[in-house]
Amino acid sequence: MNLLILPAIMTGVFCAVFAMLVGFITEALTMSMVLGVSFVSGFLGNLFAQWVTGKSNE
Repeated sequence: MNLLILPAIMTGVFCAVFAMLVGFITEALTMSMVLGVSFVSGFLGNLFAQWVTGKSNE
């Protein structure tokens, strides 16, 4: 389970950094909203992708 969470956290951090760049361009949302939504989206997206592809390390 630990090996499943680490890539998800790394993906979430990557998405958050990417969202900061997008946030500077759009300025439609506050930076904390952009970071929060992007982190959760990346985290859950990575977990879903691992679950669908069966690449979980149990």
